Amino acid sequence: MFARISGFFYFYFSIIGVYVIFLPKILQTLGYTSAQIGLVFAVAPLTRFIVPFFFQKWFSLTQTVFYVALGSALLSALLFYVTIPYVWFFLVPNVFLGGALGLILPFIETYSLEFLGKERFGKARLFGSVGFMVVGIVLAMLLNDPYMGLHFFLAAVTLMICFGLLVTRKNAHFTTLSSVHGGSIDLKSQLGFWVSLFLMQVSFGAFYNFFTIYQTDHGVSLTITSWMWAFGVICEVGLFYFQGPILKRYGLLGLVQFSTLMTAMRWLLLFLFPGSIAIAFFSQAFHAFSFALHHTAAFSYLHTVYANRRLAAQFYYGFSFGLGGFIGALIAGWMYGPYVYLVSALIAFLGFLTCRFLSR
Repeated sequence: MFARISGFFYFYFSIIGVYVIFLPKILQTLGYTSAQIGLVFAVAPLTRFIVPFFFQKWFSLTQTVFYVALGSALLSALLFYVTIPYVWFFLVPNVFLGGALGLILPFIETYSLEFLGKERFGKARLFGSVGFMVVGIVLAMLLNDPYMGLHFFLAAVTLMICFGLLVTRKNAHFTTLSSVHGGSIDLKSQLGFWVSLFLMQVSFGAFYNFFTIYQTDHGVSLTITSWMWAFGVICEVGLFYFQGPILKRYGLLGLVQFSTLMTAMRWLLLFLFPGSIAIAFFSQAFHAFSFALHHTAAFSYLHTVYANRRLAAQFYYGFSFGLGGFIGALIAGWMYGPYVYLVSALIAFLGFLTCRFLSR
């Protein structure tokens, strides 16, 4: 099962690699403006934010819903081919994709953390980072026309579906809902924590949607930029592998605060030294804290607070990568320019203060 879970993570985050590293550049090549790129990358996170509220009231994240989400992801990948030349039509498959991904990852990731434990979870999750890195390196060498990126995207979606089926088919865990999956989510009891998650991902809007464009606009080649992405992932993988003792020794909420503060420093470096290859690589090393450590600590903290872990996971992705990603993409698209990473640094620092002084 460890291999199946690892394979799922590998291809799921290969999808994310194509989406965040290359799709912004592809859209720019096709004539999209910065505001239009920001709009495109805002609709999927917005959908991820909205979906959990339906599951809070009316639905449960069951195996059947998971399979519907897999089918929606495949439909989205196919629709990319025919809608990408048209901004408004291209929003439609991005809406489907956001909803699908907002269901798929919490379903598998909640099971993975319960089945593997937080120490082994990081070792399985690092394969997602490897998939993200590999697609970033390989596609940078092959991206000679926009549709090559779409081919990679479709292939990754298809293989993710295969491993998703391998993990869930004939698995008793997914056919019987245990008591830990019951109950609603009281967001007010951890308001400072939720606000911090939101602000953290708002700050990432400039990175996920415009880092490639930012570097190439400052004279850095697409190949070197792809290696910057890869280096960040290498650092992330290292921390995923060795973070077990850290998670045992230090408080989870304190680790969330620390990683948020490191993220603010990361964006500040990009603002202060635009076009510096050395500083950009150095700032990418901070990805070990701002993604690997932050994600595992925050996700594990939710498991200690809420009984309904699947729903808590949905809200985690909804508030952070969903609502935070939506607002972050819009802000980055509207104000892309020399001060975009200064604003990101300030937002991340506000997230640190919120988590530090308003969390219980």
